[in-house]
Amino acid sequence: MFHLRTCATKLRPLTASQTVKTFSQNRPAAARTLGQIRCYTAPVAAEPFLSGTSSNYVEEMYYAWLENPKSVHKIIVLMVSSCPGKASYGPPVPPVRHVLLSASHDMLGPPEPVGPGSREALRAFPRLDREKRIAAAGPGLRSLQRQPRGLWSATSVTVLTFAHAWESWDIFFRNTNAGAPPGTAYQSPLPLSMGALSAVARAQPLVGTQTNVDKLVEDHLAVQSLIRAYQIRGHHVAQLDPLGILDADLDSSVPADIISSTDKLGFYGLDESDLDKVFHLPTTTFIGGQESALPLREIIRRLENAYCQHIGVEFMFINDLEQCQWIRRKFETPGSHAVHQRREAHFAGQARAVYEAVAPSRFEEFLQRKWSSEKRFGLEGCEVLIPALKTSSTSPHPLAYLSTPPHPAPPAHPAPLAHLSTPSPTQHPLAHPAPLALQLPSRLRPQVAQAGAAEVLANVIRKELEQIFCQFDSKLEAADEGSGDVKYHLGMYHRRINRVTDRNITLSLVANPSHLEARPRGDGQDQSRAVLCGDTEGKKVMAILLHGDAAFAGQGIVYETFHLSDLPSYTTHGTVHVVVNNQIGFTTDPRMARSSPYPTDVARVVNAPIFHVNSDDPEAVMYVCKVAAEWRNTFHKDVVVDLVSVLPAQRPQRDGRAMFTQPLMYKQIRKQKPVLQKYAELLVSQGVVNQPEYERPPALQEEISKYDKICEEAFARSKDEKILHIKHWLDSPWPGFFTLDGQPRSMTCPSTGLEEDILAHIGSVASSVPVENFTIHGGLSRILKTRGELVKNRTVDWALAEYMAFGSLLKEGIHIRLSGQDVERGTFSHRHHVLHDQNVDKKTCIPMNHLWPNQAPYTVCNSSLSEYGVLGFELGFAMASPNALVLWEAQFGDFHNTAQCIIDQFICPGQAKWVRQNGIVLLLPHGMEGMVSPAPALCRGRGWGGGGWGLPAGGSRGVWETEMGLNRTCFQGPEHSSARPERFLQMCNDDPDVLPNLQEANFDITQLYDCNWVVVNCSSPGNFFHVLRRQILLPFRKPLIVFTPKSLLRHPEARTSFDEMLPGTHFQRVIPEDGPAAQNPENVKRLLFCTGKVYYDLTRERKARDMVEQVAITRIEQLSPFPFDLLLQEVQKYPNAELAWCQEEHKNQGYYDYVKPRLRTTISRAKPVWYAGRDPAAAPATGNKKTHLTELQRLLDTAFDLDAFKNFS
Repeated sequence: MFHLRTCATKLRPLTASQTVKTFSQNRPAAARTLGQIRCYTAPVAAEPFLSGTSSNYVEEMYYAWLENPKSVHKIIVLMVSSCPGKASYGPPVPPVRHVLLSASHDMLGPPEPVGPGSREALRAFPRLDREKRIAAAGPGLRSLQRQPRGLWSATSVTVLTFAHAWESWDIFFRNTNAGAPPGTAYQSPLPLSMGALSAVARAQPLVGTQTNVDKLVEDHLAVQSLIRAYQIRGHHVAQLDPLGILDADLDSSVPADIISSTDKLGFYGLDESDLDKVFHLPTTTFIGGQESALPLREIIRRLENAYCQHIGVEFMFINDLEQCQWIRRKFETPGSHAVHQRREAHFAGQARAVYEAVAPSRFEEFLQRKWSSEKRFGLEGCEVLIPALKTSSTSPHPLAYLSTPPHPAPPAHPAPLAHLSTPSPTQHPLAHPAPLALQLPSRLRPQVAQAGAAEVLANVIRKELEQIFCQFDSKLEAADEGSGDVKYHLGMYHRRINRVTDRNITLSLVANPSHLEARPRGDGQDQSRAVLCGDTEGKKVMAILLHGDAAFAGQGIVYETFHLSDLPSYTTHGTVHVVVNNQIGFTTDPRMARSSPYPTDVARVVNAPIFHVNSDDPEAVMYVCKVAAEWRNTFHKDVVVDLVSVLPAQRPQRDGRAMFTQPLMYKQIRKQKPVLQKYAELLVSQGVVNQPEYERPPALQEEISKYDKICEEAFARSKDEKILHIKHWLDSPWPGFFTLDGQPRSMTCPSTGLEEDILAHIGSVASSVPVENFTIHGGLSRILKTRGELVKNRTVDWALAEYMAFGSLLKEGIHIRLSGQDVERGTFSHRHHVLHDQNVDKKTCIPMNHLWPNQAPYTVCNSSLSEYGVLGFELGFAMASPNALVLWEAQFGDFHNTAQCIIDQFICPGQAKWVRQNGIVLLLPHGMEGMVSPAPALCRGRGWGGGGWGLPAGGSRGVWETEMGLNRTCFQGPEHSSARPERFLQMCNDDPDVLPNLQEANFDITQLYDCNWVVVNCSSPGNFFHVLRRQILLPFRKPLIVFTPKSLLRHPEARTSFDEMLPGTHFQRVIPEDGPAAQNPENVKRLLFCTGKVYYDLTRERKARDMVEQVAITRIEQLSPFPFDLLLQEVQKYPNAELAWCQEEHKNQGYYDYVKPRLRTTISRAKPVWYAGRDPAAAPATGNKKTHLTELQRLLDTAFDLDAFKNFS
């Protein structure tokens, strides 16, 4: 037995499929012992009764026939008896399938009549050779065709046909049950008798033609298409521009399928006469509310209200039906976004938007009065941003889960501006982590960049007004270290009561420099706070990011940020993006600034809904922001709010040059009224308030007076301030980490060594698989075995040193997060922190999380192929807490090039500008490795010799067999040779010409505290182990830049004994010569200073030339801050030696320009500092192997030729 299905049945609506499912579940098991399912590919015309959703109803009738063949007759009788006796144009009733189910199983209650024009009724039953049967019925039936046509015609003919042909259904089902192929199961019934025909004719006199049936179906399909057109393209004709001179989508044409006039009805095959016809609404719209059918005229009106007014909704690109339905319900349901009611609501609660507009307007006017000539980048033209942010941040969303118990209930209608008074000193913001991270852009070209920073600080974050006013006083000096920043770049952290939920909420405004977009930092902070408070579902922390239209469309970092939104280790479970769209980029017209219709189109890549809204409609703005917060709460996905606004209204009066480029826009702007005034006038016109109340509304006037008084009192207090406190503007304070005045609790660092049993335990876990029934790769088994042998011999290589540093910090409760491209395995296949089962897909094991019973979590995550976005995210993550070691590893050192903005504007100067410490670690693979000549397969058994390696022969065959990935990934071009250390060293803030006080107590720690970041290039695994642990054990936080090796990862000489990692040991800033030359320092002719991998090339060459007593080699492990004290000791130790700096980088690159002046300062310029290395070059390295070897040999010859510098004076 075969089911009666075609491929078309897959297109049936969800409700129909659910009906079939329910029906099937209630059917006895014996009745469903059917054969396999067919999926016919024949045209629907071959079996016209199986089109659309009609197959569901036929299938239901078929199941009823299986249980009782006479049930089909019962169904037809019920249908005939339920048909009214005259035509009607009333709303349709539930479809025929209810009658079918009632007749067959009594599942849906008593039968309901089939209404006129019901689309389901037309589809409910097949038309079995209808024309032939009408012709065979005789003149009596044909006479019915001449009756007037009406909406009942289709139902009448269908019922008539079924009443006559129920026997043919029985035959049809029997033939189908026997396996008849498509098109052969049906047999034409005998002609109707005249008596039966007359009875049916009397019961239902209105019979239409096939044309009426087809026209009715076509009209309903057309209406469905019309509804879908508005849902897809209605935003293109929405009234979004407050000025009315530019279309927000840069296209003045109206889509052909949007009904802007009655003549456009012809696009759908409709005309003006159809406007009053009633059409059944599909399940994909909610414009009907409680009604299931509406006249066409009303359908169009409601669609225009939903999609073509001051809100434009882009969502139909979302591929999730539930999410689309959710959005439709929010914007299509009649009255869904009506904020105010009639007069009885008054101003108390429903017109709250008026109050929300008071604060930014009066604050802006106050700043204009007091500092008319001061640059401040106000919010004029987009004052509605403040109520928008308040709505997004105070709507009932998951933030309440983190809040403390409710405070005493506020008054029934609290004054919305009362919170602007100075907060109580007892409400210290350090008590809890911030659940809401708000990142404000500092420049969104032009004015809405820094635009509104002060307003957001005052009215959303609620920064003390006197502190804001102090920033305008040019006579005050900063009390804190560092250079500071302008007032509209500063951040803030504040904890206050959420008057909507009556619970505490903590808000953090992230400090931001003069750059267009650096949004990943906000998401990183958001995720870090979520980790700190155990929020794995986004129910306690939410991020709101502010953007400008030109930057949102033009900056690639916006896409990178969106690209991270759903990645497991980077998701924030939804971010609300607010775009302040002033329709201009400094002086660039949007038509020249982007190719896409909207600046927000990039959000489509992650299926984020986009809500465009006219900023001159406060009600629409607040509703959209409320929906955005609810969307994020419901689906935990990103959402974009596009505030279409204008340039500041006062700006043209202060800067007449704006008229040079946008004369029409600025002329129109000058005519604009403030939003508060326009909204109040709107309330008057709608009858919410009358004219006298508007002119002197006591409540509104009281609020204005109250706010003006608050500003004046704060201004008076600001006059008492003598200095600026930058520390009052921290966006993420670290409670308990510093003293109350923000100073380190000590200026010492404990030993970074560990007990040997801890080292052995970590090494044991690192060389094993800590879970059972887990199969790893055979090559990886050999790697773990090699690790075990190293631990047994009490030595570590680079990977083990890193493992032991991480493992020990986890034991001490330090959360570790390592991210970057291929960090789980390691670019050079050395790390293997994530093991993969070879037999079970996606089954992984992280041994690091199996070290200790109550250890901190270890997060290691491969990132997307993004540097700017990922490094920005990790920087934000590291800002939230000092008790986390956050590391970003570049796949190759030069990959930081595309993240230079984050490095230059945030990591390097962050503390100087914002007194904001950060302990992020950058791991940058660096080294001039050259090109390996033998292919990996040919290197087996040939030791470590490989031309460009510069390594001794004699390596084991097993290493080459298991580590072949190194050769394939280590040398991918000259660019990957250099991490550009010269750039980092150039940005160090120490003075090369000033020798610090070397006698100062804890000189090394003081140096670290005063520097802007730490730059190291370790030459041994042990020192790498110590510097990672020191990063956390220091009493403060500084960024750490580590130039990590490539070939040293497996170099047989790059090993460290446990003895150098035991308690009492420290990171060595300088590793002095410890060979024969150190035993007889007077005989040393040359003292070579170097850093990193080149040390092993030098020691090998020195041994080959037998110059171990004549040449001493000192390694500088910490380049910045420069170890003046230790290097002075080294120079004094070898009084007869000439000094030379040796590096493998080119002379104009690397470390030479940084080291030489500081070495000269160290020795008071008593001796020259010579250079041994490659000549200057434009490229970081050569791509030719022979050239590489020639340059390397020349470097070594210069370093060990004691007469090389005699010709130089």
